[in-house]
Amino acid sequence: MRPITPATALCGILLHPAGHTRSPAMHNAAFEALGVDARYLAFDVPPARLADAIAGARALRIRQLAVSIPHKEAVLPLLDAVDETARRIGAVNTVTLRGDRLEGANTDWLGAVRALEAAGGPLAGRRAVVLGAGGTARAVTFGLAARGARVTVLNRTPARAEALARELGAVEAGPLSALGAAAFDVLVNTTSVGLRADASPVPAEALRAGALVMDVVYDPPETRLLRDARARGCATVPGRAMLVEQAAEQLRLWTGLEPPIDLMAQAFDAAGR
Repeated sequence: MRPITPATALCGILLHPAGHTRSPAMHNAAFEALGVDARYLAFDVPPARLADAIAGARALRIRQLAVSIPHKEAVLPLLDAVDETARRIGAVNTVTLRGDRLEGANTDWLGAVRALEAAGGPLAGRRAVVLGAGGTARAVTFGLAARGARVTVLNRTPARAEALARELGAVEAGPLSALGAAAFDVLVNTTSVGLRADASPVPAEALRAGALVMDVVYDPPETRLLRDARARGCATVPGRAMLVEQAAEQLRLWTGLEPPIDLMAQAFDAAGR
């Protein structure tokens, strides 16, 4: 690994808590392979300190930041500019320094649709259900709709799902309890159910053979939802696939280089061990 000098660019991820993130492993492996003089760190930032963290990023001229839970929506008003897609989604997961301006973008939606398409082909015309209504759900819902899927958002708090549907348009919404009656070809869990616990947000009997099921939770590598889905004859997509794809797009945004996706996936797996 090349030495750190005053010219080394600083990048990182803002999230809370930070103990589970594997983003530094992926990005630092890519920087090394591409010959980019940069280091990527994880910053544990509680919600009350987000504005301070963004001010610090300005002062330190941090070149790029990933933004994760719980900051994807709250960061928008703290930036100098937000691109049209991220503003439409209502969530930012990438902040890049351009000159003296911090500019927000969203690569989650691309990560999601690329991971789904790689596993199950085109999404146009397919019936999709998204579980959750947070920043990641917004990106996934936007991506599915942009690819021509018919999307329904289900959430434990129906009002949040309904608000998301209104803001994105051409999307239906309902309570999580409606899942049993919902017909779907694609199911994406964006909730934290299953994170480091053997639990699923979906009753196994609600999973239909032939459906494509993705869980954005990546620890454990195969969640209870994905195990149940595989047992019911569904195609499955682990959270790792989306995370690697969105991280690769972040690298493209900043460096203009083509990321070594396979190497990033290997670094992600190694960090989990």
